[in-house]
Amino acid sequence: MEWIQEIGLFALAAHSIGIMTAINAIMKTRTSQGAIAWALTLFMFPYVAVPAYWIFGRNRFHGYVEARRSENRGVQHITNEIKGAADEYLVDEELPYALRTFQNLADFPFSRRNSIRLLINGQATFDAIFAAIDKAEKYVLVQFYIMRDDDLGRALQQRLIERAKAGVHVSVLYDEIGSYGLSRKYVHAFREAGIEIVPFHTTKGRGNRFQLNFRNHRKVVVVDGQTAFVGGHNVGDEYMGRDPKFGPWRDTHVELRGPAVQAVQRSFLEDWNWATHELLPVEWVPKPAEDDNQQVLVLPSGPADEFERCTLFFVQSINMAERRIWIASPYFVPDPPVIAALQLAAIRGCDVRIMLPERPDHILVYLSAFSFIAEAAPKGVRFFRYEPGFLHQKVVLIDDDFAAVGTANLDNRSFHLNFEIMIAAADRKFAADVAKMLEEDFTHCREAHADELAQQSYLFRLTVALSRLMAPIQ
Repeated sequence: MEWIQEIGLFALAAHSIGIMTAINAIMKTRTSQGAIAWALTLFMFPYVAVPAYWIFGRNRFHGYVEARRSENRGVQHITNEIKGAADEYLVDEELPYALRTFQNLADFPFSRRNSIRLLINGQATFDAIFAAIDKAEKYVLVQFYIMRDDDLGRALQQRLIERAKAGVHVSVLYDEIGSYGLSRKYVHAFREAGIEIVPFHTTKGRGNRFQLNFRNHRKVVVVDGQTAFVGGHNVGDEYMGRDPKFGPWRDTHVELRGPAVQAVQRSFLEDWNWATHELLPVEWVPKPAEDDNQQVLVLPSGPADEFERCTLFFVQSINMAERRIWIASPYFVPDPPVIAALQLAAIRGCDVRIMLPERPDHILVYLSAFSFIAEAAPKGVRFFRYEPGFLHQKVVLIDDDFAAVGTANLDNRSFHLNFEIMIAAADRKFAADVAKMLEEDFTHCREAHADELAQQSYLFRLTVALSRLMAPIQ
């Protein structure tokens, strides 16, 4: 019968495409576990796995590097220009050996004469951001993963429109997937006021079409090239603790002044150029902080990097610790090198603590963490579940003299698929501020133990195992 022949031909074609796609996955997937997982599913279930692979299976973001080298030559030139202008503030020869590794990961070296200040939770963060915007004289650069047309979103919009009417140039960049539900009315109000607002297209460019796995997860505000804000907060009422589902929202941002602001600005400029093919006329002459002399490094990372900067940042941070490693992250789905580094640090006697939320927002990632906790806790890595509200901060503290705050989570997505940015300070004062903040957070945590997974039902443990299997399929 003809319909049987048609079904047979369709099945043959589907399995043939599945085999060819499996070969592509074996050649290009980042890990051997991921390659095996994709190859098996593509071979056995091509009807579902083939479209899934072409939507979620890539881990390299195409075109961004080429843009950096060709149309974006101005950005490359600006990097050298910044280094030249900031030469007197750069820290190089006197850096300890361990810190030079971080410097080699970044585009812009450690610089001195910076001021870095913690902003704890949404009220303090947006009060500081709004105050800086209100004082803007030349321009404001705004970039968020999520922007919402809610009370906080409209408050930000109103301030930016007011500055635009006063002659300040305003540029707004948002992620096209993270801000998928952003209303046209909200965007139009910006444009009516003469403000440039554009999405960062992660599906743009050769090889990226139909890819939904990449995100620009950076949250950046730069005012007049002199003040920058970076951290975990997006623009939404939940970040102010107004979502009854999560209650109080625990997050951290930093306010940065000094030469390191130029490196934050450069990161924005490169993303803006990808989105618009334009370079913005901004201020590149660094202005040192008047009262502080903190050594700061800015580390952007992403799927267009030639090597995995985010993973290497965490591995190096953990490996250089002598006394303690405290990390706060909403997600814990680490790569094998990261979990091995954590275990080794605990074995050599470091106080290794990972702070995670008690309440989940992404259920599969939340479930996967149980498996990794069961693996790492017996080696001496301690885990703490933050109980009031939702923990969303991304903070690293190493010993008493190194700390970082930014947008990168302790998971596969931040390591390999997201554009992220971390602000690291080799400074005892800032590290002491971070330690005090985290000590307070630990008082609101319960300690999680390795046997928690074993005490759950068989169905729960099976779900955790299946969730972990999905982690390397990136």
